[in-house]
Amino acid sequence: METPSAAVTITVELPDVQLGVVEAEQARVAPASAELVREMDATCERLRRELSVEQVAALESIRGVRAMFRAWGVDPARYRPSAEALLRRVAQGKGLYRVSNVVDISNLGSIETGWPYGSYNRAAIEPPVVLRLGVAGEKYEGIGKRTWHLDRRPVLADGQGPFGSPISDSVRTMITEASAAVLTVIFAPANAIALEQALERHARRLERFAGTKAVRTAVLAR
Repeated sequence: METPSAAVTITVELPDVQLGVVEAEQARVAPASAELVREMDATCERLRRELSVEQVAALESIRGVRAMFRAWGVDPARYRPSAEALLRRVAQGKGLYRVSNVVDISNLGSIETGWPYGSYNRAAIEPPVVLRLGVAGEKYEGIGKRTWHLDRRPVLADGQGPFGSPISDSVRTMITEASAAVLTVIFAPANAIALEQALERHARRLERFAGTKAVRTAVLAR
């Protein structure tokens, strides 16, 4: 039996944000099951009917995340929050990317709430972790092979440096089929309601669709 990893401590240095954290053990990372695919497709179809691309920007949750970015000195029109990018894709009828059950669950939660979600390979993270702005010279290889320069951008950083962001995440800590311990971080505005419900829904989906055990949840703020 696997020994559960120690809980990840995240220090929040940025204002106007609360982090929802889900830690799960013994994940079985695989392509999404037919049941999960049906849930994703149904949600995408509902949102496609309800939203145009222009209406995405008017959603309360999207406005809240944009205000959060501006409080950090980050232009959300130039550096689009990941949830907004996903919702724009869904509104265009393109649906969600199919990556793996764990990543797909995060993307599903992100379009439901309008908040950026990041899912990370816990084994690749060297605590302590901090949410802060990047500094000059910091960069990482982003998922999709693009190098992200992180000066003045919001980042999650560990002992090795930045690894995640509410914009785009790194290859270093991305979820792979070998990832058994999963850390999910939800980036929600400080005044957002229903974060606890989003955490609970995410934890239950990980258990149901990825077979995780020993799930822990927390809400963190500065």
